[in-house]
Amino acid sequence: MKAVRFHEVGGPEVLRIDDIERPVPAAGQVRLRVAASAFNAADNGMRAGFLPIPVVLPHVPGYDVSGTIDAIGDGVAGLAVGDAVIGFLPMDRDGGAAEYVVAPAEAVVPAPTSIPLADAAALPSVALTAWQALFDDGRLEAGQRLLVVGAGGVVGKYAIQLAKRAGVYVIATASPRSIDAVRAAGADEVVDHTASDLLEAVGEQVDVLLNLAPIEPEQFAAYVGLVRAGGAVVSTTAFMATPGDESRDVRAATVFVLPNRDRLTELVMLVDGGTLTVEVTRRIPLGELPALHAEASEGRVAGKVIVLAE
Repeated sequence: MKAVRFHEVGGPEVLRIDDIERPVPAAGQVRLRVAASAFNAADNGMRAGFLPIPVVLPHVPGYDVSGTIDAIGDGVAGLAVGDAVIGFLPMDRDGGAAEYVVAPAEAVVPAPTSIPLADAAALPSVALTAWQALFDDGRLEAGQRLLVVGAGGVVGKYAIQLAKRAGVYVIATASPRSIDAVRAAGADEVVDHTASDLLEAVGEQVDVLLNLAPIEPEQFAAYVGLVRAGGAVVSTTAFMATPGDESRDVRAATVFVLPNRDRLTELVMLVDGGTLTVEVTRRIPLGELPALHAEASEGRVAGKVIVLAE
């Protein structure tokens, strides 16, 4: 089978399209005939060697995946050959940038039926990140106020949709190119961060501040004042510390996305129920993944890109 792998860490040029043996599922595993994998910024970081996730080389990237089960290992119950599934695969194991991949049975759930199977690869880790940030780390509740800084990205739009479903008032920052998309996701207020001072634009304090943007630490610390006493500051920018305010009991939490089969199943139900929209910006063939990594190395890849296995 064909797979994209890197045999050493480094620039995008270390990615190779290899012809390798089809993996065999061990006990507790299933094998998927891959429909698509999704590109995430962490894939770029792992390949470059600056994201400290221990992988065995050579490594296949693509920990978000969709596909059809075509083989099952011993001890697997509740799944069958032919099932269409999605999964958030263990990041330290081979991913889905290949024609086939083996996955722990507990990592996959039935795929949404309302969207193409390939597109469903765009859902798992980013939607789980948004959920975890809001409700696990942020402890957000109905009737509260949420401020999302950098809401124009994929996680931001999932966060807005999930928060609105939970009965939360959402203020979001965006650039001019993403204001319409952020408003369409359901934000109650949208602040153009290129034209307004956020500290002046937010009139009433919020219960949770979710930061998704690479802002300056001093600016981030100033934004903590927008959070009420007893609230929370949550951030996905793991490369810098998340500020809080102990004097006002404002908690700080940094999100490191965790697998959660029950949550992923619920997210699929929200997609099929029309509550959650899965964003796919581009679809590329497997052979173009090295070029996508090169693009990511030069700057941020906009939107969500999925990598088709066939």
